[in-house]
Amino acid sequence: MKIFLLSFSMLFYFLSLSANQGSVRGKVVDAGTRENLSYVTVSVEDARTSTLVGGVPTDESGEFRIDNIGNGSYILRISMIGFTTLEREFTISASQPDVNFRTLQLSEDVQMLDEVVIEGIQSQMRFEIDRRVFNVAQNIASTGGSASDVLANIPSVEVDPEGEISLRGNTSVTIWINGKASGLSADNRAQILEQLPAESIERVELITNPSARYNPEGTAGIINIILKQDRKAGYYGSIQAGADSRNGYNMSGNINYSSGKFESYLNIGHRVREREGWGYTYRNYIDGSGNTQSYLNQIRGDEEREWPYFGRAGITYHLTTKDHFSINTFGLLDFEKEDDSMDYSSNVPGSFVRSFRLSENENNMRMGNLEFNYRRDFSEKSNLDLTVSYHTMDREEESRFTQQSGFADGSESSSYQFQHQDNKSRSWEIQLDYVTEFGQQNKVEAGYKGDLSRTESPVETVSGPTEESAVFDEDLYNFFRYNQDVHALYATYSKRINKFGFQTGLRGEYTRMDTKSLTYGETEDNVAPYEDDYLSLYPSAFISYTLPGNNELQLNYTRRVSRPRRGQLNPFMNVMDSTNITYGNPYLTPQYSNALELNYIKSWDNHMVSTSLYYRNTADVIQRINYLNADNIMMSTHANVAKTQSAGVEFIVKNSLFGFLDLTSTLNLYYNSISGFSYLPAGAQEPVTGEADDDFSWNGRIVANAALPYDITMQVTGNYNSRQIISQGYTKPNGSVDIGFRKSFLNRALHLTLNGRDIFETRRRVTVTSGAGFHQENMFRVSGRTIGLTLTYSFGNMNGDRNNDRQQPMMDDEEF
Repeated sequence: MKIFLLSFSMLFYFLSLSANQGSVRGKVVDAGTRENLSYVTVSVEDARTSTLVGGVPTDESGEFRIDNIGNGSYILRISMIGFTTLEREFTISASQPDVNFRTLQLSEDVQMLDEVVIEGIQSQMRFEIDRRVFNVAQNIASTGGSASDVLANIPSVEVDPEGEISLRGNTSVTIWINGKASGLSADNRAQILEQLPAESIERVELITNPSARYNPEGTAGIINIILKQDRKAGYYGSIQAGADSRNGYNMSGNINYSSGKFESYLNIGHRVREREGWGYTYRNYIDGSGNTQSYLNQIRGDEEREWPYFGRAGITYHLTTKDHFSINTFGLLDFEKEDDSMDYSSNVPGSFVRSFRLSENENNMRMGNLEFNYRRDFSEKSNLDLTVSYHTMDREEESRFTQQSGFADGSESSSYQFQHQDNKSRSWEIQLDYVTEFGQQNKVEAGYKGDLSRTESPVETVSGPTEESAVFDEDLYNFFRYNQDVHALYATYSKRINKFGFQTGLRGEYTRMDTKSLTYGETEDNVAPYEDDYLSLYPSAFISYTLPGNNELQLNYTRRVSRPRRGQLNPFMNVMDSTNITYGNPYLTPQYSNALELNYIKSWDNHMVSTSLYYRNTADVIQRINYLNADNIMMSTHANVAKTQSAGVEFIVKNSLFGFLDLTSTLNLYYNSISGFSYLPAGAQEPVTGEADDDFSWNGRIVANAALPYDITMQVTGNYNSRQIISQGYTKPNGSVDIGFRKSFLNRALHLTLNGRDIFETRRRVTVTSGAGFHQENMFRVSGRTIGLTLTYSFGNMNGDRNNDRQQPMMDDEEF
């Protein structure tokens, strides 16, 4: 706290300093996408002596201002790794003390090899004030894959074989699509991201420590998936088709049209995916001395086939130069069939010796999102943005289970179950943002956001010894309702004084949640809901300082939250697997974290190094609790039982070497500690305990892009995750390697991509847990090596003029 107070005192001191008469300012955008570029290095050199006069990075709006420039002639130099350096001459004089370049466009730097233009070694990563941006449109390894495949190739992000996503080793991460939740939750996002085609994604943004402007959900931060929506004039588009070695195929097409006041796009896609999964659970029942008394082993096999359809469409109408309306929609239609087998062996007294369980599942999902947006530009420095979106998702599931068991005395038994679920989810999202700039580099942002969600999940089951004798099972009926409303107000203030910059913010959220779980015979009227409402404050603070020689130093603090998932709250016991019973805990409360992050960035013409030191402590951590009941059945639930601390350092190095090789290397070294706990679940005979533990872990990833002869681009991605502690145990190390090649034809209009995912078949998740009376190891892996071939053809006005922004300076006395 003393450091923050001292830093802010210094900043307010510099506020009182008066600037010299001369200044230069402007705004930097991507020439291709017209997006604002932050963290671009802007410097001013004396035109006669080449002496550095001053320099700053652009802010989150892409804007810059350099003061205290004396009379004379100068060169403005704008540089960013992955982009061509831009230089402009200007003059400061008594009659023209302030120079405004308005909008300056940076173009991507296209590498050359043997006088052949090479595609693919472009600006795949860039830093902005509050995020890292990864352009994945040209990612070779994930071509023909899904959004999950894209995320698996992003530095700092891990995706396990079952689709669980983590950021810097923390699974409490929020996933957005185009800056909105779009119906994604921790309960459904793994399935949805598997169906979202990689070809529809333009870039991925990582916001590890978001400011008060953003939703505080997710203690690890935010992963924002931005879908493609280009803005070139005229019409243009592409079609794509591909297949893979596991009988999968994909096809998609998109077309864009922009002219005058209208911009529009349409994107449709279809995939067929087949995958096989395999895993095991080895459980030993132990006595107080740690000696094994009996065992239960389970071998699992999965075969899955799904065929989703995806569609997006949108239109933007520029009513005036200051008023803009847009409507966007996207939807998913998914059909899935899955056959799972479980082969058990056991010597537990009174239990079966061998058992075989087969499940046949059919799942259908319909998901849609409709969004309306209005933006009013009052001036270049002030705007109002309103977004209203509606999301709907219906998921129908039918499952058939048959089980045959044999016992030590030679007897046998059989069982049959049929289960039907019809999950319905509806949500509204309303967001109003106001931004204004005034004086010398002062900015205020304020707004409101409301999230209103409603979910119903009825489950009906028939069971019996055989299918013919099965009857409705009253004990396995459940109707679960989950409603949550979150209303938020926020405000931030930012200021830059020469080399210093700071931002402070505060967000207040009122949350109201109620759940109701009904068993057979119960009605809404005779069951009281579980209700909870609370007000939480989320402050944030950011300080930055520009060092000589293209160096930037940042320190930031945020407070964040992770609310319980819907599936973690339902107390209904799922007994589909008689050896593993799961149930929820309606009394779970949110877990809160406080995070500090110190970032240092150094850039050269062809190299960039980013170092991040981070610390996070979290209270009332929601953890999975495993324990044995009186019948030696594994029970699993969740509880707020622990405190965690994590501290680490993350290095990201980007190198452009030899004119044909681009390397992005990430190394994350971190220390985790988790407190011990003692928790008594409802119905348990004795408390469940967990010992305090700590561990040093690390993970790394290298992405190499190489421009080869004959207009071929190669990409290799390798990643490794070390051992990591979890509640009651740890996960074992794992890693994988992906590789891909791309060849261009027909003046770069046609692209052929060959890629291989998990080429050494090492991608898997192994978890070891232990508790009172048991020690258990679980492993699961999916598919393994997959080879894919994809053909993409682009057509239309691919080089159309995207904007007409001027790049010549405007001389004025207007305050920035």
